[in-house]
Amino acid sequence: MKRILDASLSSVDPERAVIDHFRRDGSSLIINGTRLPLDAFERIFLIGAGKAGEPMARAIQEILGDRLTIGVVVVKDGYAKNTTLTPQISIITAAHPVPDHRGIQAAKKILKLLQDTTHRDLVIFLFSGGGSALLTSPPPGISLPDLQNLTEILLRCGATINEINVLRKHLDEVKGGQLARRAAPARVITLILSDVIGDPLDIIASGPTVPDPSTFQDALSILERYSIVPQVPAAILDHLRRGIEGDLSDTPKPGDPNFERVTNLVIASNMTAAQAAVQQAQHEGFHARLLTCFLQGEARQAGRFLAAVLKQMATDGQPLPRPACLVAGGETTVTLKGEGLGGRNQELALAAVDDLIGLQGALLAALATDGGDGPTDAAGAVVSGKTRDRARELGLAPEDYLARNDSYHFFERLDDLIITGPTQTNVNDLIFLFTFPLD
Repeated sequence: MKRILDASLSSVDPERAVIDHFRRDGSSLIINGTRLPLDAFERIFLIGAGKAGEPMARAIQEILGDRLTIGVVVVKDGYAKNTTLTPQISIITAAHPVPDHRGIQAAKKILKLLQDTTHRDLVIFLFSGGGSALLTSPPPGISLPDLQNLTEILLRCGATINEINVLRKHLDEVKGGQLARRAAPARVITLILSDVIGDPLDIIASGPTVPDPSTFQDALSILERYSIVPQVPAAILDHLRRGIEGDLSDTPKPGDPNFERVTNLVIASNMTAAQAAVQQAQHEGFHARLLTCFLQGEARQAGRFLAAVLKQMATDGQPLPRPACLVAGGETTVTLKGEGLGGRNQELALAAVDDLIGLQGALLAALATDGGDGPTDAAGAVVSGKTRDRARELGLAPEDYLARNDSYHFFERLDDLIITGPTQTNVNDLIFLFTFPLD
């Protein structure tokens, strides 16, 4: 299993992904087959935000060397091995998923760099999962505590990343295409490591260089859908309502001339990692197949569904005979009702425990590819047909831990957490359904 996981993570290594799509040929840059003459640019800026920011920036530095003028990249705490790659590139660490003052300061530095760009400048943006929280520039009237409060509310209510980022785009001065507006009239190349199902460019890192089709009304409707309007800070509600009434400018939409010199390119995704896992599993002798890269919904419901698929595979060899590895990717959500500790992958695994009781030669493993599942140091957890019996011997009741959203402490007692540490990449989650030969 470790070799399969390693192969999937290696396939979405950020440095490798950049090099595969971005290279230098003498005095030209080749970006996904398109040639740009370096002599056309007086200055080249490097700007990034996300968990994969450091290795992505390192690749650009290796390619461009002293042609880089200056760079600022903001990454999550613990995801930077070096805070200064070169004298030109600064690595700033900030909080995630709840933004902090360091993310605001990073945004200020970036906006200052872009304030006098010209047609003779090239701006290279690097965005990956986590970029929304790490790069934050609240508009006048909205405070950092307001944004922190809203983020915590959204994370608890079960809103999807798509919905959360629609709100973020309308409560920020760099998201939703607004960074492209700030960079204009420079030539812009954005390299993206996708952590969103289906790779929607306007949602990944809240689409700082992508036209935004959503509106202030869409943002307010999300708060109403989850019945959380009474909990939301008054300043945020006032901002959204002023936007709906036309008192505030909305985010730039498709057709805006500020995007005429912008290229957005996804260089790695959940599909990349899932397909690599399937190939490695086949190499290891498993019958292997991709189930889906669009897994979403409540984590505990997804866990029960995947447990049913694994049970079918273990009992009658459908859709794959033993030994088998079925791979699923995506991102589920958790509606928090308890005060426990865990993440969506651990909750998914915990929900599968009872449905796998007694199943022989079968294993479910669920993990976040960034190495951090929710606010924990675990990437995920594993479950087998023996998990319930082992838990009972320790006096652990899975249903009690599930009710408290306390999956971390359940799997910690069993020593069944998956601990990888920060992987410096982020392409959603992977779930593996294994069946092994029976003796």
